[in-house]
Amino acid sequence: MRIPTGLSSILLSSALMPSLSAASGFDCAHINVDNFKYDLSPLAGVHSLYNVEKTEEYVVNTTYVLNICNILKGASIRGHLKCGTSKNICGFQYKYPVDGSEETSRAFPIVGLDHLGHGSKDPEITRLKKLDADEEGLLVKLSGGNYVDEEGKKKDAGAVLEFQCDPDRTGLEGLQTTDEPNEEERSRRRREEGGDGSDGKEQLPDEEKGRSQSLQFKSFGKADDDSYVLKLNWRTRYACDHYLEGKKGDSSSHWGFFTWLIIILFLCIAAYLIFGSWLNYNRYGARGWDLLPHGDTIRDIPYIFQDWLRRVVNTLQGSGSRGGYSAV
Repeated sequence: MRIPTGLSSILLSSALMPSLSAASGFDCAHINVDNFKYDLSPLAGVHSLYNVEKTEEYVVNTTYVLNICNILKGASIRGHLKCGTSKNICGFQYKYPVDGSEETSRAFPIVGLDHLGHGSKDPEITRLKKLDADEEGLLVKLSGGNYVDEEGKKKDAGAVLEFQCDPDRTGLEGLQTTDEPNEEERSRRRREEGGDGSDGKEQLPDEEKGRSQSLQFKSFGKADDDSYVLKLNWRTRYACDHYLEGKKGDSSSHWGFFTWLIIILFLCIAAYLIFGSWLNYNRYGARGWDLLPHGDTIRDIPYIFQDWLRRVVNTLQGSGSRGGYSAV
């Protein structure tokens, strides 16, 4: 059956998608910098951050949705806003005028591949110790997004994630992992509009919650190169230089050694039996049990084991009897 040209191109693009993503993307599970290895895959999944900015004219509520290890897929769609399923980080912005006029909203991609895997996130990874001797962790720069500024001009967008070493944190503390905005978030947006007459004091619990979160929003704005950059801080034990080395020293590594030892021993025995059987067949025309090398000994193993067990039992029973002369 002949495949249509359009369908064949789609199938080819789908087949190439993983390889293109690996070549131009960010492999969070295998990071090697300055001979130090890191695995950030435990931080995978869709996470969201909430940020509010107030001016005299507007209240701007922005939700940042990210997945550093994979594309967002359905999480890149929130209501009527669509960012792009091939993105890793997206922003969803809701702008509420103070005068009560109609609100506006938009979605903008910050990090990710273009449609069908074209483009690049251009990852740049640096150890924090290179920048500050007292800091330990990773500085990851990713790109591939765009942002339309106040003048309507389309600018490049990217993200700078600072993974800070914190041995006491997994990095998932306090994170919201839902793909869609929940009712609490919707109500917070309404409160920020001032509809309930709040004076802003009820934001204190959110601020305290933000400080306890491992992933924290730092800023989003224009950089020196005229692009827009999202800056995030992420405290986690997986960014520590020697975390993976410590894991290799546990009992699982010893179990791995003995597993390989058993496998090698099994393969040696199997090779010996196969080669010996082949030799007996070709040299002596042996059949059945006679094929096996030392077949007589193998057949006698149950009897040999019984004799050995009987001897052990007799030895143990004999050691309990009294020595010396018996009475006449």
